Amino acid sequence: MQHLKRNNRKFHRETGRRRSFLRNLVNDLVRAGKIETTEIRAKAIRPLVERCVTIAKGQTLAARRLLLRRLQNTKTVDMLYHDIAPRYAERKGGYLRITKLGKTKKRDSSRLARIEFV
Repeated sequence: MQHLKRNNRKFHRETGRRRSFLRNLVNDLVRAGKIETTEIRAKAIRPLVERCVTIAKGQTLAARRLLLRRLQNTKTVDMLYHDIAPRYAERKGGYLRITKLGKTKKRDSSRLARIEFV
């Protein structure tokens, strides 16, 4: 049964390394605007990035500090706070799009996807 089970992916990593891994993916996505990664990774970072955009839409000092605590990168927070959040000021949610590419990685045959801002 699935009672009280969370749908978190562990990616075969310990807690701290997993958090760092996901934080780096989020930073890469915010800086580049779109990245190609596996479907599972794209689905894992989507809620994290959407929460960050929603926080940045607040445009307060507290929101900026919360983003700095979560992302730990001032350049990424600046981009999110000054460039990305104002673009989605009128939008309620759904800031990202995941597109399945129909390709697989040669090494482990995992399916690839592109995640990008709408």
